[in-house]
Amino acid sequence: MPLIVDLDRLHAAIVRLPGMAGVAPDALSPLAAGGVAHDHVRILGTGLLARVPRVSQMAMAARDNLLYQAECFRRLAASGATPRLAGVIEPGCGLPMGALLVEDVAGRPARVPADLPAIATALAAIHRLPVPAERAPLVDHTDPVAGTWAVIQGQAVHFAAAPASAAVRAALDAECAWAAALVAAPPHPPAPRTLVGTDTHPGNFLIAGDGRAMFVDAEKALYGTPAIDIAHVTLATSVLWSAPDATPVGAADILAFERAWLAELPADLGNALRPWVRPMRRLTWLRSMSWFARWWVLSRDDPAWSAAALDAGLADHIRGRVRQFFTDAMVEAVRAEWLGPDPLPAP
Repeated sequence: MPLIVDLDRLHAAIVRLPGMAGVAPDALSPLAAGGVAHDHVRILGTGLLARVPRVSQMAMAARDNLLYQAECFRRLAASGATPRLAGVIEPGCGLPMGALLVEDVAGRPARVPADLPAIATALAAIHRLPVPAERAPLVDHTDPVAGTWAVIQGQAVHFAAAPASAAVRAALDAECAWAAALVAAPPHPPAPRTLVGTDTHPGNFLIAGDGRAMFVDAEKALYGTPAIDIAHVTLATSVLWSAPDATPVGAADILAFERAWLAELPADLGNALRPWVRPMRRLTWLRSMSWFARWWVLSRDDPAWSAAALDAGLADHIRGRVRQFFTDAMVEAVRAEWLGPDPLPAP
């Protein structure tokens, strides 16, 4: 990915932070691209990483976006499963969206299904965190099902321009109708709310040397249902998103992962969440598909999201995955989890 951040200006901003005056210009080492929303620059000798936003995925103004992300890292830190926040560089001075300095987690990319037990432990640590009375400025889905459906509706306007057949468009329409009915008449008591990571696909986890899973892409946290976090780890669209050689996770591994996660939650929380695991998996897939459609459109039409600003290999990978996710075969395979003759059982 072409580096957008000006390293000289980033260095000038870093050395103004407390304890950072001795950082040399050549200590800034850009990392290879792995996503669309940030540049990442390792600060050698400090154990820190600069996360420099390219775009706000939540459509916020630059400063609001940065402070929201900082608060996400602060609140998740108590879990021990995310990098600690070390500094905030305000937007300006050649850094139009600012930057965060966070702990540079030493680890390897997560592999599934092998690392699913460690990911279950990490997510349970996040979901056990106490929910404060004051949840602002983080988004608070007082009704997690309706809140997720609202996100989907905002993105689903792009389905019409997605690379999909008439059959896939009909399937997406049917899923949207199902989601609207779920919101209107939920089949279970309200889904419990906790702090959630939101973007918990396997590519956003690193496995530390001691075997712990660390959730490193924490800037979209909010208060909602943790059943979405769990779904996002093992859906086929999540597993295939960032790993070119990945294969979808089988039903036995999905169930083992979900049950391991539930076992690490307080019994009352786990029991309240269990009936929501399958409905929220279905809703999470629809949320993902609507995001892919949004990216497909914005990467062509919005300069801030332009695919031309990405490394050519990364852009080709993302376009290829989005095309794959909208194929008749892929959509049919995923929907078989809840509509097929042998649907996934409850965890």
